[in-house]
Amino acid sequence: MEADLKQKLKTLPESPGCYIYRDKKGTILYIGKSKNLKQRVKSYFTKTQIGKTARLVHHIHDFELIITSTEQEALLLEMTLIMKYQPPYNVMLKDEIRYVYLKITNETNPHLETTKEIEKDGASYFGPYASRHTATATQELLQKIYPLCHCNGKRGRPCFYYHLGMCIGPCARDVTKEEYDAQIKKISDFLNGGQKEVKRDIENRMDEQINNLEFERAKETHELLNVLERVTEKQKVMARDFGHRDMIHFAEQDQFCAIQIFFIRNGAIVGRSAKVFEIVGDVTEMVESFVMAFYNHPNHLLPKELLVPERLDTKLMAKALGIKVRVPKNGEKKALSELIHENAKSALDAHFKMLEYAEKTEE
Repeated sequence: MEADLKQKLKTLPESPGCYIYRDKKGTILYIGKSKNLKQRVKSYFTKTQIGKTARLVHHIHDFELIITSTEQEALLLEMTLIMKYQPPYNVMLKDEIRYVYLKITNETNPHLETTKEIEKDGASYFGPYASRHTATATQELLQKIYPLCHCNGKRGRPCFYYHLGMCIGPCARDVTKEEYDAQIKKISDFLNGGQKEVKRDIENRMDEQINNLEFERAKETHELLNVLERVTEKQKVMARDFGHRDMIHFAEQDQFCAIQIFFIRNGAIVGRSAKVFEIVGDVTEMVESFVMAFYNHPNHLLPKELLVPERLDTKLMAKALGIKVRVPKNGEKKALSELIHENAKSALDAHFKMLEYAEKTEE
């Protein structure tokens, strides 16, 4: 270790903040955060390091500190700096999977549409969905049950979808804001877990049509029930409270970490995100940083609640993300957390097998 660097390590403050490691050219190698900069930064140089951490330490020529008032400020600053400088030793968030969402547009004649882009446009977004097929099937179902505008909204000849009952009809009449708001509320309730209420509404509608001898319309309504079943049948319900939450767990072995994020909507697993990375420094620090980067990505929605393993700082993450963050203690949520942990361990096993296979092929 160079004398200047050794001397600098003696002046480290016991304060929260961010540390930035640079090489001889001044290039940023790694950005981290800690509630105690003295303990964290010193640990890189006083402990025996292996793997990616050892390679990082070998190239560190200098470092700088940014002291913050709280660890929460440090976490937010770390995320901002990582996104700006993209250091090679940090875990980078590559948007390899583009999630599909349903969107109720914010305009005079709102539309219901699918999208992979979340914008700050005042629209309402729901999801993510496991596949575009699922999102599209749900969109088509809702357009038949609670239609919004399905055309350009210009008054004139009623559009094709209006005749099919899939357009609320601004093309044929004046549609009030109150009518739109009522439909939007019904759609939102459905997407937030109100499938049972929708099923009951459709069944009541069908019974009324049968009583009025409207058998053709009753047949069409019955088909809506079949579509509703198809839309929801593939979603395995894992929790009976039908909440909207994400669940996270991770596993580590031989300087590698696998993290899994499961998306739970209406009590069912609708998708997941998975990543395996080589550990640099403290694994919990890296996982917390990755989670912050994940949820600050413009195309990722924050859940109402985030469930995490005990090793992560729930209070810190809750303050930084602005949502409920807690550790599942028992029951269904604890069992699901353990399932996600098993998935993370399986991902690590698969990663090591791939590394072993790659080494054999190079021989």
